[in-house]
Amino acid sequence: MSDAITAVPTIPVLDTPGTPGQEPAAHGLGTSLPQAEARAKTEGTFPYASDLWAEGLLWAAILRSPHPHARIVSVDTSAATAMAGVRAVVTAADVPGAATYGRRVADRPVFAADLVRHHGEAIAAVAADHPDTARLAAAAIAVEYEVLDPVTDPEKAFAAEALHPDGNLIRHIPLRFGDPDVTGEIVVEGLYRIGRQDPAPIGAEAGLAVPRPDGGVELYTASTDPHTDRDLAAACFGLPPEQVKLVVTGVPGATGDREDPGFQIPLGLLALRTGCPVKLTATREESFLGHAHRHPTLLRYRHHADAEGRLVKVEAQILLDAGAYADSSSESLAAAVAFACGPYVVPHAFVEGWAVRTNNPPSGHVRGEGAMQVCAAYEAQMDKLAAKLGVDPAELRMRNVMSTGDILPTGQTVTCPAPVAELLAAVRDFPLPALPKDTPEGEWLLPGGPEGAGEPGAVRRGVGYALGMVHMLGAEGTDEVSTATVRVQDGVATVICSAVDTGSGFSTLARQIVQDTLGIDEVHVAPVDTDQPPAGPAAHGRHTWVSGGAVERAAKMVRTQLLQPLAHQFGMSTELLQITDGKITSYDGVLSTTVTEAMDGKELWATAQCRPHPTEPLDEAGQGDAFVGLAFCAIRAVVDVDIELGAVRVVEMAVAQDVGRVLNPAQLATRIEAGVTQGVGAALTENLRTARGLVRHPDFTGYALPTSLDAPDIRIVKLVEERDVVAPFGAKAASAIPVVTSPAAVASAVRAATGRPVNRLPIRPQAAVAVPNS
Repeated sequence: MSDAITAVPTIPVLDTPGTPGQEPAAHGLGTSLPQAEARAKTEGTFPYASDLWAEGLLWAAILRSPHPHARIVSVDTSAATAMAGVRAVVTAADVPGAATYGRRVADRPVFAADLVRHHGEAIAAVAADHPDTARLAAAAIAVEYEVLDPVTDPEKAFAAEALHPDGNLIRHIPLRFGDPDVTGEIVVEGLYRIGRQDPAPIGAEAGLAVPRPDGGVELYTASTDPHTDRDLAAACFGLPPEQVKLVVTGVPGATGDREDPGFQIPLGLLALRTGCPVKLTATREESFLGHAHRHPTLLRYRHHADAEGRLVKVEAQILLDAGAYADSSSESLAAAVAFACGPYVVPHAFVEGWAVRTNNPPSGHVRGEGAMQVCAAYEAQMDKLAAKLGVDPAELRMRNVMSTGDILPTGQTVTCPAPVAELLAAVRDFPLPALPKDTPEGEWLLPGGPEGAGEPGAVRRGVGYALGMVHMLGAEGTDEVSTATVRVQDGVATVICSAVDTGSGFSTLARQIVQDTLGIDEVHVAPVDTDQPPAGPAAHGRHTWVSGGAVERAAKMVRTQLLQPLAHQFGMSTELLQITDGKITSYDGVLSTTVTEAMDGKELWATAQCRPHPTEPLDEAGQGDAFVGLAFCAIRAVVDVDIELGAVRVVEMAVAQDVGRVLNPAQLATRIEAGVTQGVGAALTENLRTARGLVRHPDFTGYALPTSLDAPDIRIVKLVEERDVVAPFGAKAASAIPVVTSPAAVASAVRAATGRPVNRLPIRPQAAVAVPNS
């Protein structure tokens, strides 16, 4: 039946270079090769999951709980089933396989059966002939609830009645490093709170399920981890994985897990029940209620330093609110605890970290999870320490920065390049933007906007700094492996790899790798589905490293197949031959031919894997080599603050980043700018607010995303290209680290402008109002 599906996207290929009268297009690694799908996306013709259609299509709707915590007394679906046009209604009783699922811990029910644990939890799903009928039928399902008091304060979760059979504590990490009795001459303390940031995907979360003749089902969604999602769905359907196929549709960007399995599994159940294709396009409210958010976090810190400001000891307590289910909270906590001291040399560190269940909305993987929250806290502590010592904040940081060979508080040696001092110096020394004092007031953009209510005399400028770090790839023993195939025929190369391009540009990178290795301009990247070998999730820069490494190895194997006959013919090794601009030449010039001539109509292909060196879980003292690699960033923020109204305008963000190697300059700049903008949103506006577990205003009127008018001038002042020798290309993760660092930099700048402590993100207006005589 899948043949009836239309608008399933393939990756368009740009016109091949060499048009008469034009210079050949740049290609290969290190060039700004444009994305293959850029034109289609710009013109609005690129098909996403919400564009899919199939013959005999039914529409799905999901009934969600209006309560954050309740006991389900009864569910009556008779009224919905009796409605004209309704084809199926499914509840927890209709799940033929595993009743729960989860990418890391299988603790989340497909449909709530006995208890509701968060606002918006799925209770039932409906398939009908028309989307309006499906929604009306879902609303007609009668559910009797016994409303219970929700546990919404994570600090109270320890003593509260268990919300889940697994208990309320998901993980506890006590990190012990050094001598607990050491103290410093200077001590500063702080309590910090980080809000609930939503990944807020602009494209609608949608999917299509199509039953198969063999009793299985095909799922068409914008999954970022297709094989894991396939396996989760198959377990819930009671089917072997080979009877479930997941096809990745066009992904309209992702800063976390793009499609929650909670959308995909009901779709498949309805398709299997009805024998018809079933489609679901989530409303904006459903997206806010259903998918995972950044962990709200409570952090307590105490920093000890000597009289010169050099860190002696850091003590911290970190509490992550996981919401109702575990999801990726264990991994997020590990990152938060491991990076609790930041990219600074700390000889003694003692950190307690917890992740707990509550009746708040679910938390999970969002770009920079764990690292972003602690960065805001430890950088606030560095500002406090600088103020207490009377030292310039940038100078204080410079006295403590980490470098290659230093040891993390987890006991792991930093073996990768760690040019933190170079990054900090770059943003510190970059010229500051001009002050508006010589500009007519009518041309000055006040913090309140072009028509801001404030007065220029109340505006103060602040400059702040932040240093951030993230880990690359999975951690704590995660088996990171990816498989890729490169096939060449008739002068055209095809890459087959199930790495999902979420906007990170992997499909473009794969083309560049093959162009660089084989000298072939026209490279296609095949659409992704689970019939291909797994490549793992799109997170932590892993596809650049692991999947890119697999593509490179496969391309090099094809290169050897191509060159071996020529090398044998001319009595030389393949290492003495090179491929440049589609031509094969020998070191001595004796051999010169084209790749097309050497192929001679043959088809060459190879499959390869890439697997980085293994890591290990943190032990009972928080010690262990848990990370494959690290990336660093320094940001200087310049803000204007109306100290009477508390309005903040970010004037400029100067960024210096440790990138290892620039593979695509334009693409890299775009990813850094997007990450900084997302971080500015976390700093100033983005907070999914709840009241006793109920999500308030789950829409884009109540959840304020930064727009183009809110985006500051972003100056990429330095990209340090010190290659990581264990990475296939030496490149490092690029997207997450500016998200991690920029909120802390904005908060630091607001502190400098107002004299206020700024201990909460996002920054509320009352926190940006200056104290008297400040």
